[in-house]
Amino acid sequence: MAETKTVDFWFDPACPWAWMTSRWIIEAAKLRPIRVRWNVMSLFVLNEPKLDELPEFYQDLLPKTVPAVRVATAVAQQYDNETLGRLYTALGNRIHLGGEKDSEVYIPAALEAVGLPLELAEAGKTEEWDEALKASHHRGIGLVGTDVGTPVVAVENDEGVQVGLFGPVVTPAPMGEAAAKLWDGVYAVATTPGFYELKRSRTEGPNFDNLTADL
Repeated sequence: MAETKTVDFWFDPACPWAWMTSRWIIEAAKLRPIRVRWNVMSLFVLNEPKLDELPEFYQDLLPKTVPAVRVATAVAQQYDNETLGRLYTALGNRIHLGGEKDSEVYIPAALEAVGLPLELAEAGKTEEWDEALKASHHRGIGLVGTDVGTPVVAVENDEGVQVGLFGPVVTPAPMGEAAAKLWDGVYAVATTPGFYELKRSRTEGPNFDNLTADL
């Protein structure tokens, strides 16, 4: 039997592409010996040094992503990793499948769905967890560089060194054996010494049609 590999997955709940990729890695883990370990990163932290250079839309949007990553970080610090993953699913169900844009609505709803105290929503309004958030963020970005975003996926290579990639960016999320085959390819390129990039232009936006709001 193949050895189970731990796959570290860094996410910001606001990113639809990351949430799509997370549904893929969950599916792949049903068919391949991998265990997903969830980690929080922040699009706001990533872009803060160049916020003034971004289009006005993103300047307005990025600060609104902060409450959810703060709450996710608080959960990461106080609960087990499975609970963090379930919260991420619940947030994505509401943000990406449900189309809810107000953090004052989707954060309490997600906490309730997972059975977590609603008081945790207050973490989104304070800087209490920002140091831990930035530390988690920089662990992920340190594997791939600052010219990419979320998600970041990382796994140990044959020498036991953790290597990471941005992505994969895919829509819709592959299911069944297609998910497993994509994992095989991602693992192969991630662990190939000197591999850096494969890319083509996106012709579709995020497509969630094959996903359901399951915890």
